[in-house]
Formats: sequence, C-alpha cells, structure tokens
Amino acid sequence: MYLYDDFDRTLLAERVAEFRGQVGRRLTGELNEDEFKSLRLMNGVYLQLHAYMLRIAIPYGTLASDQMRKLAHVARRYDRGYGHFTTRQNIQFNWIKLAELPDAMADLADSRLHGMQTSGNCVRNITTDQWAGVAPDEIEDPRVWAELLRQHLTLHPEFSFLPRKFKIAVSAASHDRAALAIHDLSVRLYRNGAGEVGFEVGVGGGLGRTPFLTKIIKPFLAKRDLLSYVEAVLRLYNQYGRRDNIYKARIKILVHELGAEKFGREVDAEWQSIKDGALALDPAVIAEIAARFRYPDYERLEDSPPALEAARKADARFATWVDNAVNNHKIPGYAIVTMSLKPVGKPPGDCMADQMDAIADIADRHSFSEIRVGHEQNLVLPHVRQRDLPEVFRALDAIGVATPNVGLVSDIIACPGLDYCSLANARAIPVAQEISKRFRDLEVARGLGRLHINISGCINACGHHHVGHIGILGVEKNGEEFYQITIGGRADENAQLGTLIGPAVPYDDVPDVVEDIAQAYLELRQQSDELFIDTIKRVGVEPFKERVYATR
Repeated sequence: MYLYDDFDRTLLAERVAEFRGQVGRRLTGELNEDEFKSLRLMNGVYLQLHAYMLRIAIPYGTLASDQMRKLAHVARRYDRGYGHFTTRQNIQFNWIKLAELPDAMADLADSRLHGMQTSGNCVRNITTDQWAGVAPDEIEDPRVWAELLRQHLTLHPEFSFLPRKFKIAVSAASHDRAALAIHDLSVRLYRNGAGEVGFEVGVGGGLGRTPFLTKIIKPFLAKRDLLSYVEAVLRLYNQYGRRDNIYKARIKILVHELGAEKFGREVDAEWQSIKDGALALDPAVIAEIAARFRYPDYERLEDSPPALEAARKADARFATWVDNAVNNHKIPGYAIVTMSLKPVGKPPGDCMADQMDAIADIADRHSFSEIRVGHEQNLVLPHVRQRDLPEVFRALDAIGVATPNVGLVSDIIACPGLDYCSLANARAIPVAQEISKRFRDLEVARGLGRLHINISGCINACGHHHVGHIGILGVEKNGEEFYQITIGGRADENAQLGTLIGPAVPYDDVPDVVEDIAQAYLELRQQSDELFIDTIKRVGVEPFKERVYATR
C-alpha cells in the first residue's frame, strides 16, 4: 500500500470544501446546470438518467481494507446499498443526492479516496495490472511508476483541459492484464537485450466509435525519462488535438491522421527540449516514491502444503474454485485469489455494502489488509497463505463472491447501459444476466474454456466490446434495441479488435446467438484445449456467421 502524507490529506480536504461551496451555489440557483457541469465533472460527478453518479478513483486498483469499509459506508449511507466496480479500476455510486455529495466526499476523503479526474478532459485514473507487485511474471512493481505519474499529472495546470479525456495504463508483466493496447498511452516495463530495464511506450489506443490499438512510438525509454517523455506526448496532444469535433478529439485520431511514425518524431522533437531539465528523474526521487509503498511481512512458508491437496481431495467445490480463482504468487507458500463479482443472474461488477465489509474483514485476516480491483470488474486478495485457502473459500462462498467462473463465459464485462446511462442506446446489464443464466451449468462453462464476453450499451464502448472474444454492442433501430455481434477480439499482449459477423440482432435473440457461437466453437475446435480465440484465428468468422444467421 502507498502511504499518503499530510500534503495529500490537505489537498483532499480543500477539494471537498471547494466542492461543497459549488454544490451550495447550484442548490440555490446561483449556478445553473450548464455552469455547474464542468465543476462537478472535475470531481467525478455525472448526471445520469435518474440521478447524479459519483465515480471514485482507486489508483492502480489498490485498496486498503479501511478504504473498502468506507466504500461500504458510502453505499449504505448515501446510496442504495451497493457500488459498481468499473473497467477503469474505479467504483461508481449511482443514486447519491446532490445535496449529500459533499458529505459523501468528505467521508471518502477521510480514507484517502476521491473523485478527482475520474471524469473531464484530463488524465484519468492511472491503471495497472491487478496483480502488480505479486505477479510471478513481472520484473518489478509497476505501481511505483503509476504513482509517480499520478502525482505529477493530478491537477496539472497544463493538462487539466485537454482536447478530450486521456487514459494511461502501466504494466511490468509478460502477460498483459492491464489492457495496455486500448489506452491513449501505454507504458510497459521490460528488460531489453542489453539487460537494461526501461519502458516500451505506445500511443493512440482507444475504443468508441473509431477503435484503434496503440502504436509503439518508443521501443525503449530509460527510467529517468518517463516523466519528460509522457509530458512531451501530452504537450503535443494538447497543442494539436481536435477541439472542434468531440468525435475526433481523442489522441487516437491525431495519431491515425499524422501516422504513428510522424507522431513519434514530433514527440521526440518536443522531448529533446525538456528531457535533461527538471523532469529528468533522479534515482533518489524514484526511491522516495518506492519507499512510500509498504509491502507485507511475508512468512517463510511451504509451497503447495500437503494440507491444501488434502482439502482439494475432500471437497470437490473447493477444488473447482482453486482451479478457477487461485493463481500463483511470487512468494512461495502464498496465492493470489480472485473474487468473482459475476454471480449467475446478477449485474456484473456490483458489490453490496455488506459484501464490502465482509471482504475487508477477510482481507484483514488473510491478505495483509489489501484488496485489488481488476479491469474485468472482479476483486482480488493479493496475499493469501496457501494453507488458509480452505478458510478463505468458505468465507467468500458465504458472501457470494466465490463463483468459480473467472475467465469463463459467465464472467462478463458489461457497462451500466440504458438502466443508468443517459448516453446508452440499449440495455447491457439484463443481457449479461440472461447470458449468465444460459451458462449457469459450470461443467458447460468449463467445457468452453476461457471465453470473454464484453457488452456495451452504446458506441462509447465502456464495456470494451471491441476486444471481447465475443463482443456485444447495443444499438437503436426505430426505437427498438438491437445488438451487433463481433468475435475474435482480445485485450492481452496479442490484442486485436473483433470482427463484425453480420447484421444486428434483436434484444431477445442475443442469448441464443451466444449459444449458437459457443456450439459452433465446440464443433470447430481441433482438440478440447484449443481456446475459442485460437479457433477463430484458425478458421475465421464465416463458420460462426453461418451458424448464427442460418435460421434468422
């Protein structure tokens, strides 16, 4: 966990006081909604279909147990008893009254939580791998670099009013769990052929109505140059990004129109003028940031203890959960546990206040008081002793977050859609709920293997449908909900955009279409361990298209 100091606490307190005054002027009519909009957005407040929505940043997806309890308190006191974890490692509260927003923010600030820069045309919450710091395949903890960027870019006067929002992801693992390729700026730590650790930098990723994957413009960047290079990218975007057309305002359009090679040359020219100045990182500065992270005092434990194997043999449900939700930890004797927020028939990503409190208690007992949020809308206990896994399973099962469907067909990513969002064309949550019911048989789901479904209720693609193995996009036709289906997308280190398989289908047909695609996959795969995504790569989309539209 990163330890905040007095400066951080003072900043949050002053921000709450400032926003309290702004809300007061809105309530008295001194400010109208248009005047209030830019002020509320910079504090993470949206006006949705039914109420104001408050979005809270969880920097690089790391939460302390006391922060989780504070989120539970806000859900219970100011909302309707739950919160919604998003693909940006944030949490959203959908029903908070305007008059109570300052009080909710003040309560959150007491636990080092805030909504600054979770909306607006600025650098948004910086995200990373939910296993950061504990993943066996990473070369170092990327959260140190995410924190360094967060400090530099929060309320940065030059980058608080960009042409459009700007999203950064950082990772240091061989397997991409941070969806780097769909961000405006991607930063990947790796070791080059000379044995040096530095960054591969990509720009221009993003989904929405014009989806693009990042283009690598800096194959290797030394650690000392991270801040100066990121600043050069942002300066170029701020100067040349479109402000006359909201649909062409993202950096991906600028990179596409200039070409990645030319954009990279322009960034490099800007960077040369600042790289040896005040933004060049002294190793002492990096060390100071790193020193503010506190890591668990791990015990020397036996890896794969016999008692764990005995528990697996004694309880088939526990064994299934371990196979699905438990992953290797870099420290022998420990494990990473993923908690599924995708129970059958429930809204993906939602977490009840009572569940949050219970998860905080479990984290205190079994995960050094630490919890993570992943972009798949699930939660993680990053430091669980292997010997404690049976007890952890029973505790998680009791509160409904031990569904062993992580990475399977019912582990669906979905935006709030038309149930909440004023921008949506169609519902997303009910579609996800129905699909999860269709595949509630765990043996069927396991037989399909790793299969990611992503659902968006509009072209803004908050559900990342373009990079779902099966992507579902809600559109409106003559006042009715229809859904476009894409297949073959992925958001990992081999990221690619899905391919549209044909005309949009009606709302009621979507679960049947997913079943048709799943059945076609079972018939087309060469062996039982050939993944869905690999089958599509081998045979293309036509066999799936034929199956879906044969009777439609």
